[in-house]
Amino acid sequence: MKVLVSGGAGYIGSHVVRQLQRCGHEPVVLDNLSKGHRQAVRDVALVETDLRDKDGLARCFAEYRVDAVMHFAARSRVGESMQIPYDYYENNVVGSLNLVKAAMDAGVDKFIFSSTAAVYGEPEEVPIPETAPKAPLNVYGKTKLMIENMLEDFSNIYGLRYKALRYFNAAGADAEGDIGEDHTPETHLVPIIFQYVNGRRDRLCVFGDDYDTPDGTCIRDYVHVTDLADAHLLALEDLARGGESCAYNLGSESGYSVLEIIRAASEVVGRKIDYAIAPRRPGDPAKLVASSTKIKEVLGWQPRFGIRDILASAWRFHKAHPDGYR
Repeated sequence: MKVLVSGGAGYIGSHVVRQLQRCGHEPVVLDNLSKGHRQAVRDVALVETDLRDKDGLARCFAEYRVDAVMHFAARSRVGESMQIPYDYYENNVVGSLNLVKAAMDAGVDKFIFSSTAAVYGEPEEVPIPETAPKAPLNVYGKTKLMIENMLEDFSNIYGLRYKALRYFNAAGADAEGDIGEDHTPETHLVPIIFQYVNGRRDRLCVFGDDYDTPDGTCIRDYVHVTDLADAHLLALEDLARGGESCAYNLGSESGYSVLEIIRAASEVVGRKIDYAIAPRRPGDPAKLVASSTKIKEVLGWQPRFGIRDILASAWRFHKAHPDGYR
């Protein structure tokens, strides 16, 4: 199939593009390159436009005549979303509305959406099932939930068929080592650890050590970015078979604390990694771990990589690219 990948030059999008290529599909990347990297996509058609440009979207669909859309393009920094909410609603919600409308106008009815565990907020039960209450704590999570609701309405009323994939903590890098995680500024734990190891940070901060967890630091569910990419292909194949519109969690169902990740990274790089304790960040839940039973049972998804694989692949990328794609 020919698949339009919005945000395909970004971290997760570029890995999905790589897996689409490996499986014989034809990806077309749509990205404004404000956060993505041209170097992350190779031998792929790249349309440089913005989701807020309705005419640019219409031209893209007219030229490439894609069969499906995978939508990753979004502003995604939790703290920033609480400082500039207008930008998040405009970029994430309005941009997604424009993309969905352009897809439907072009007769494209298969739509896969990159959602987030942030739609759940502070969970009432762990592991978190898809049926858990949706009560996002930040603007970023609220925008993603609004888009999910929009897709559900469009599915019921217009016949759009979609899958919303709620990620927990994506990490790691492709096996070839040439694409990986590179954000500016970086806010994710795994790349921050390796930036510190590479001497690109003066210190490594752990935000809060007084949570109600065994070692006092936040617990998160880490899933390899290639496992995420595989889930997108399974979702695409299911939609092509006429599968139902729905949402799935994507996680490993295993939780690791911040300190456990730092210790495991120390083993991967072969030396002790020092850290400093800093105050909690507002809006950080103590524990987020997915229940991925639904996608395993319905689509047969099984994550292939454990936490050491995740960290080793990330270190391989950061060791070879200490300054990212620059």
